[in-house]
This record gives sequence, C-alpha cells and structure tokens, in this order.
Amino acid sequence: MKNNILIILTVVIFSIVACSTSEETTTKSMDGELDSLDSIPALPITEVPQGGIFKRLWSDPPTLDPHLSGDTTSSGIVVEIFSGLVSFNSDLELIPDIAEKWDRSNDGLVYTFHLRPNVLFHNGKKVTAHDFKWSIERAASPKTASSVADTYLNDIVGAMDYIDGNASEITGLKVVDDHTLEITIDAPKAYFLAKLTYPTAYVLDQESVEQGGRNWWIENPVGTGPFKLKEYLIGERIVLEKNEDYYRKPAQVAAILNNLAGGQAMAMYENDEIDITGVGLFDLDRILNPDEPLNKEMVNAPSRFSISYIGFNTNMPPFDDVNFRKALNHAVNKELIATEVLSDLVKPSYSILPPKFPGHNENLVGLRHDPELAIRLLKDSPYVNYLKQKADDSPHFDLAQEVLSESSFADSGKTPRIVVSIPGTGGSPGLDLEVIIELWRQVLGINVEIQGVEWATYLEDLDNHKFQAYAGLGWEADYPDQQDFLDILFHSESSMNHGQYSNADVDRILELARVEQDVSKRSQLYNEVEEMILDDGAWVPLWFAGENYLLIKPYVSGYVPTPMTVPKLKNVRIGE
Repeated sequence: MKNNILIILTVVIFSIVACSTSEETTTKSMDGELDSLDSIPALPITEVPQGGIFKRLWSDPPTLDPHLSGDTTSSGIVVEIFSGLVSFNSDLELIPDIAEKWDRSNDGLVYTFHLRPNVLFHNGKKVTAHDFKWSIERAASPKTASSVADTYLNDIVGAMDYIDGNASEITGLKVVDDHTLEITIDAPKAYFLAKLTYPTAYVLDQESVEQGGRNWWIENPVGTGPFKLKEYLIGERIVLEKNEDYYRKPAQVAAILNNLAGGQAMAMYENDEIDITGVGLFDLDRILNPDEPLNKEMVNAPSRFSISYIGFNTNMPPFDDVNFRKALNHAVNKELIATEVLSDLVKPSYSILPPKFPGHNENLVGLRHDPELAIRLLKDSPYVNYLKQKADDSPHFDLAQEVLSESSFADSGKTPRIVVSIPGTGGSPGLDLEVIIELWRQVLGINVEIQGVEWATYLEDLDNHKFQAYAGLGWEADYPDQQDFLDILFHSESSMNHGQYSNADVDRILELARVEQDVSKRSQLYNEVEEMILDDGAWVPLWFAGENYLLIKPYVSGYVPTPMTVPKLKNVRIGE
C-alpha cells in the first residue's frame, strides 16, 4: 500500500514508463453478452458467476496475509478480501467500516468502537470485538514476525512491549462486550484513526489462521471484505468472487479475474483480454491522438501519492558525510532526465511530500541541479579524492582540479567502494538510474557499481541496513497525512528508516508534530522538518508520478482511479 505499507513501493521508474502496466479490469463482449471465464485462453474456470467479470493484469503478491503485507501488489488484493474497523472511500474520506461508529475521550487517548451487529466472516462466523483483539495481537506477535506492525500499531498502549516479547497481551486493547472494542493510545494523535485503515489492523478468523499454518492465506483466506478468494494459482491467476453476505452495500460485479501470467498489457487490452490498462511511453502519442479510436476510452487519472528515490545508508562511508550526499544531489539534472529519458511521464522531485498531498509545500527549493556547487561541496569532504577520477572532457574539470589542489584529502587514498543495490537479478537498472550514475561520473568523477539482489533478500537486507546505497524503490501513501512520509521514513527510531538517517532536531520536531492538535501549526512543523531532511541530503528524491493515463473499456462504469490504494472494486459495474 502504501507503504507502504512498507508500503515500500516496489517501483522501478523505467519499468513504469516503458511498460503498459495494467490497472483493474472488467470484461464484457462488445455485443453485450457476458464473457465466460471459460473463454479466456489458458485460464479456464468452470463456474461463471452471474453479474459480470472484472479482469485485470496483476502480479503474484508476496503475501495475502494482511498482517505481513507491506507492498502495493499485495495490498491491491488484500483490501478487497479483508477489512477493519475503519476505511477510506474513493474520495479518500475516512469512513466507518466494521465499526459503525466510535467515541473518543476528551483527552484524545481512548477510542471506543461500536461494531456492526451483522458482520460475518466468509465462513459464516460472526465477527466480535474478541476477534479484533486477537487479530491485532496476532499482527504484533513476535511469532508473526511482521515487518510493519511496529510502524502501524506502535501508538497503542502496550503494543511495543508485546512486539518485543515482553508482555502477554496488549494492555491498550480492551473488549467491553462482543460488539464494543476499546483502544487506548499513548498520546492524542490526529492520524491514529487513519493508521487503523492499514491491513495490520484488519480482523482475521483465528481458527482459519491457526489451522492453515504459515501459508493459510493461499488455501483458505477467510476475510470479511466484499470479495472472497475463489482460486489462487501461482503464476496464473487469482479469482475473487462476490461476497453475498457483505455487511455494507455488496459488490456490483460478480467476480474479479487477476491475470498473473503476464503479457503486454496494451496488446491484451486491444484484444479484449483485459479491460483496463495504464498507457506507457511507447503508446502515449498514439493514445493521445484524438483520431485514434482508443482515445475515446482514455481516462486522465490522478497522480499517485508516491515518490521514488535513491537512499543512502548515512552510517556507512562515504554517505556518512553530509556534503558528499548533497554533492550527489546537486550533480543530478532531473529536469533533463524527466524530459529526455522519461518523456515527461514523471515530475522531478525536490521535496518529499507529493503534489496535492496534504501539506505539500510548493515553495520548497530543495537541492537543485548545480554541478559547480556539487564540486565545491566536496572541498570539505574526506572523500574529495574521488575527483582524481575526473574525466578530462568534463566542463567542470578545471574547477575539480582547483578543489583537489586545495584539499588536504587529495592524497589520502581514502576511496571507498560505492555500490548501489537494486531489486532483481540479471537485469539492468532503469534508464534513469543509468543516466544518474553517468552524471555522477562526469561531474564528480565518482564511479558507482550496481548490484542486483533477489527481491526477498533485497527486502531483508534493506530492513537489516546492509546496503550502502539503494534504489529501485518508492514510497506510496498509506493514508493522507504528512506523518506517513516524514515521521515513518526519517525518524531515527523508525524501522522504515532504512538509511539510518538521524538528526536530533528532526526527531524533536517530528515528536512535537505527533501530538500537535492545531492543524495549521502541525502542518508548519512538518514543513520545517521536511526542509531540514532535504538540506541534510538524506535521499536523492527522484520522481513524483506525472500524468497518469488509463484506458477503460466503455462498458465499464463505477471504477474511480485513486492516488493511493483503497478498497474500490465493489463499485465497478459492467454494461451500464
């Protein structure tokens, strides 16, 4: 999700712009007759639900366990099968979900959730407050080993003791009765309810989980959401079917077919194999042409609340030096790359919060392209001897030599190896990263190696701070609050702070913002801290999502593109 989840986003920018990634999908033949799932080549399904089939191109999710989910591929399925106390609608408004209402104490510390009386698990069992207490404690249990529980549940009193294995229960969770759950948090926090929309707080059926073992979610993922898992064949398909007993307005489409077998999304769309797709770089000019028939099916979707970046381990040389990190930022010509390499499908990022995100500061300058400043910043850096590698044809060569001659480090011999790790093995980095590395070589004389790491190992090594520098990642909002970016990613004690960035003043301001009740003052605190993080060169922020074009079949309605992952497929209709 977000984050998300980590909602660390598994996004490599070039793969976004060069390949037509598919969004959610629906299918109906053009003559008005519903296509049978049997008719899909290589994806036979014996039972055809009534009401319509929504088809989309997807990828195998790392997990469908809500309490382990930390990526957008997983969350795009999880949010349709499972649910929690509260949710976001497609307008990103916080709404009641399994909890039909809640009360908050005057001091802002105690939330009392009143559950709907008619909520059933997919196996027919009634959902109670006991199920929520068990589920949240299961998410926080050391045995579950969730990499995101400490990020999204840490505000609940006693949660961190439980996560650390020092308590037998979470003391801030109290079952008042079967339909009333009380949650006590450690301080009044404006974003707490939004955090509960994250899958770590989703309710699960204890019996199904415990009987199913570690991979219970493959065989029998009993949830409460608008769709049930009908079938999961790894590498082939995930089929979701309508939950007829859903406690809110039921889904209007009978089934969702997630094609996992891959293929070229645009060709699949034009062959009516899928009904919605993103428009990539190679098809953009054609689709934007008003004379092109597909132009009438184009939708201009909102840009994602996401950012891609290059991260540094600020505890490892040479990235422990702030001037070195800032020099790398100033050496990158993002405007050139965005236009000449990525065809303006992305927006250069000089801030952390995305455009149109709450609290986005349009006046932030950030670390702009300035090669001469980049070189001068190395003058006081112990790693200035990198300039020895300066290419003679660089327009900044003379200045580089001047800095070298003035530096006491010129002959120090301190030239640490620089490696940028990316997810995946056997492939090449995105074109944008290749250009950035070449700019570092040309402007600063820095040679950088690329190391591809298998995805599961990459995530594990990232969590364990093993990388010197890392790329191929992005972060997408889990909820529309500045805390979701700035606090989660940059507070020194956050498990999502993969670069181990630490600034005592940043921590202090972030902690003040957590409990600030005045909306304007809180936003000002976050604006102040964002500028400090940028000035420290903690990252090289790269790209915000640019114009987002989708193609949606004309017989599909009710699909609302959103800038972050929220449950929405139940609103899709076919043939209206």
